[in-house]
Amino acid sequence: MLGLSVVRSWVIGEGYSVNSRELYLRLLSHVRPYWRQFALGIVFVVLLALTEPAIPMLLKPLLDGTFIERDPVYLFWAPIFLMLLFVVRGCCNVASQMALAWVSGKLVLDLRQHMFERILNLPTTYYDAHNTGLIITKVTHNVTQVTTAATKVLMVLVRDTVIVIGLVGYMLYLNWQFSLLVFVFFPLVILVVRTIAKRLRFLSRKKQDAMAEITHVLGEAVRGHRVIKVFGGQAAELQRFLWHANWERRYRFKAVVADGASVPLVEGLASIMMALLIYLGTGQLGQEPMTVGAFVSFLTALALLFPPVKRLVGINQPLQVGLAGAETVFELIDQQPEHDDGQPLTGPIRGELTFSKVKFRYPAATEDALQGVSFSVAPGTTTALVGRSGSGKTTIASLVPRFYEIEDGDIQLDGTDIRGLRLTSLRDYISYVGQESVLFNDSVAANIAYGSADAPRSAIEEAARAAYALNFINDLPDGFDTLVGEDGVLLSGGQRQRVAIARALLKDAPVLILDEATSALDTESERYVQSALRNLTRDRTTLVIAHRLSTIVHADQILVVDDGQIIERGTHESLITQHGQYSQLYKTQFDEQ
Repeated sequence: MLGLSVVRSWVIGEGYSVNSRELYLRLLSHVRPYWRQFALGIVFVVLLALTEPAIPMLLKPLLDGTFIERDPVYLFWAPIFLMLLFVVRGCCNVASQMALAWVSGKLVLDLRQHMFERILNLPTTYYDAHNTGLIITKVTHNVTQVTTAATKVLMVLVRDTVIVIGLVGYMLYLNWQFSLLVFVFFPLVILVVRTIAKRLRFLSRKKQDAMAEITHVLGEAVRGHRVIKVFGGQAAELQRFLWHANWERRYRFKAVVADGASVPLVEGLASIMMALLIYLGTGQLGQEPMTVGAFVSFLTALALLFPPVKRLVGINQPLQVGLAGAETVFELIDQQPEHDDGQPLTGPIRGELTFSKVKFRYPAATEDALQGVSFSVAPGTTTALVGRSGSGKTTIASLVPRFYEIEDGDIQLDGTDIRGLRLTSLRDYISYVGQESVLFNDSVAANIAYGSADAPRSAIEEAARAAYALNFINDLPDGFDTLVGEDGVLLSGGQRQRVAIARALLKDAPVLILDEATSALDTESERYVQSALRNLTRDRTTLVIAHRLSTIVHADQILVVDDGQIIERGTHESLITQHGQYSQLYKTQFDEQ
């Protein structure tokens, strides 16, 4: 029972905080659905552990009964039992490893599923505040460390605890006086473990943070390789990468040093014990010497005792790494998803959109991004938002599908406050094309039909034709089945934008948001797309954000946004005659062209 109590104190006992205990118990709760497979693995682990003390137990009769007493029964059966023992050990080892691998794999899959589900439902503010590398590292790297603490650590604890109990019990049976020496080093080992545990946990967190920074730098270098090459940023990027990589190396080295510090102590104590036992067992200190079989059996049991004890000591390193990884995994899983407790939209949607005294401030900002914005968009009409960069145009567009939640005022769709609507229901009636045309590494057809997987090929082709993308798609090697590459890298900027526009058109939602949707088009393509958009937006509410004012001259309403406020509104012709900011912006662009 001593070994079990020691092990328990290492995992959830007094050496750790309450948070660590709760963290570990929560981690084990994710193993509970697979308790049958895990229990089967435990059974094989226990059987494997029980064969360990059986080895020295066989040695005593083997030596005394064969080489000394020359008993023919021992001479015949002892080798056979020894051979069968190792066969059983091999089978139990393979079976336990298979069970461990299966449970570990399912645990990784489940945690990654929970993490990815949470990622898909996190508010936009979370992405604004966290770099991509950190999020990716949690899902790809940190979660694999968790499984070691949840499965392998338990397997090792059960196996080595049974081995220690069995060997110590057998040693007490052989000679209880000698066995008392075994317990001398246990308090010292526990002290070392508890001292090192805290530092291992700290170093594990730091190493994971450094790895996240490495992933972040790598991602930026890959995405921005053109800028890096043109502006000669290779040296700066290399220095930045080496800085984080070197810190990761230092934390990893310090963890190895801290983990390895316990090994010399255990081995030193073992050598002292061995020397004392040799003196005592051979009678050099005045005691009655043991028989050859008993002495060799005792020394074998003692030698077999050191590896499980060292493994129990060494289990702290993966345990602390796993707990540190669990912190980051559960930190992501525990993030609050988008607030979504509204009611679904019912009945036909006309698409009337109304902003009433809307105020909004970004979490890290000190000033409001929108200051009492009010306007209405009639069903089936097009409203354009124009203004200088940073004036609040994109913020207004982002509030309609509730990428952000407003602080004051209200936004209504057909007279219903959108905060009272279920997010999935609200977004079902909105099509969106942002400033960046996001494409996935799939076929052109799959990207156009994204979110509409059951759309027939004819509808996909019609949407592509309406977005003036059909000609270039037909010229691709595999037409609509051509893979576009990561972020659509195999297509030009204008082609990517037209595919994104086709995707929004295929959805055929009553509300259409175009945030700089034509910014990447050449003059000819822009003219074709604008003609198509004028026809397609006739029966839907359209909110257009445009930097190039020539693309929105036919809008039913133009709103000029400046410093989070609407300072001008009207048609193109009426705003030109006002000689205000819109007129100045248009004249500036006209002169540039």
